[in-house]
Amino acid sequence: MTATGGTAATSAARSEPYDVTVVGAGIVGLSTAYALTRAAPALRVAVVEKEAGPGRHQTGHNSGVIHSGIYYRPGSLKARYAMAGCAETPEFCAKHGVPYEVTGKLIVATEQAELPRLHALAQRGRENGITVRELGPAQIAAREPEVAGLAAIHVGSTGICDFGAVAAALAGLAADAGCTIRYGVRVTAIGRAADGTVTVSAGATPALRTKVLVNCAGLYSDRVARLAGDDPGMRIVPFRGEFYELAPARRGLVRGLVYPVPDPDFPFLGVHLTRDVHGGVHLGPNAVPALAREGYGRWTVRPRDLAGTAAYPGAWRIARRHWRQEAGEVLRSLSKRAFTANARRLLPALRSSDLRPAPAGVRAQAVLPDGTLVDDFRFAGSPPFVHVLNAPSPAATAALPIGREVARRVLAAL
Repeated sequence: MTATGGTAATSAARSEPYDVTVVGAGIVGLSTAYALTRAAPALRVAVVEKEAGPGRHQTGHNSGVIHSGIYYRPGSLKARYAMAGCAETPEFCAKHGVPYEVTGKLIVATEQAELPRLHALAQRGRENGITVRELGPAQIAAREPEVAGLAAIHVGSTGICDFGAVAAALAGLAADAGCTIRYGVRVTAIGRAADGTVTVSAGATPALRTKVLVNCAGLYSDRVARLAGDDPGMRIVPFRGEFYELAPARRGLVRGLVYPVPDPDFPFLGVHLTRDVHGGVHLGPNAVPALAREGYGRWTVRPRDLAGTAAYPGAWRIARRHWRQEAGEVLRSLSKRAFTANARRLLPALRSSDLRPAPAGVRAQAVLPDGTLVDDFRFAGSPPFVHVLNAPSPAATAALPIGREVARRVLAAL
């Protein structure tokens, strides 16, 4: 296994270029490295990561749900890769000792106005080849006695796992296959050497040379693309997802996974109830604009990030388009009482005193200049660059097939 800190660079790394270098050791970057080591074992592959270990951002700050693919447009990359990942992820977890469970989930309508959307969602699931069951109130109560609803659909293939542990397993497998993983390396410049190879600079660390550079930088994917001289045509706008968790004595209120019917005009799924593989139960997330790309705290501000978002026309156009929904999200962020009232639509027995603050996550959402939120996974770049520009949820679920797709593009570029 080869995994080093930012100051450790072998003489071979300085004198001879890697075939492929991946920027970012989140679950997508590590899946890409893993796929490359399997598809072409002779390749010299490296991963560079600014943090001290794998999966420190979106990978390690999510609800741990293995998504079925039911929400996504038939034929889209999200639908195809989520469905493939939903099948593969439990197999990977079982093989490599990662905690997981196939729990199934309920998507519950609590108002009459939601019933047509619920039925449409069931139909979309069937079009995607997903087995769904439509349930009435008595069947909902049989599965989740404390959950209230007029109707629901049950998706049996949904599950839960520890995606941070999946990322660590991928890192270990890639390293064991010969991949060099260097932590503590923040990419500051990307250039081209006289021989045509790409140079990757990281402060005072000697520049690394590579034939192909893969951008899996997540929250910073647009910036890395610009460092490479490519216009990504979008900007990452960060949204913080805030969670509560149930007090241990009240975890029995929720048996599995319970979701509301999503608003088709809003890109987030709403406050849902999620039991994790470690026994906790989380409620959330709400989705509020973050003041930093790593804005896990409500008052975490990074002037460069905030100024970049404020200067981007697409961010203001999002605000104008979704201000009503965002006003509700901000209210639930600032008021525990408002958050509880929203969650009680699904879980009437919930009390504010049942809730404990839980760590937040930040979603790297690609936004076009006209304010359109990029709905699907997005890949771009021409040799010697491959960019993964949009990979929010369900990217953790879909990481294995995404990694193979990126690896396919890399091999075509070599």
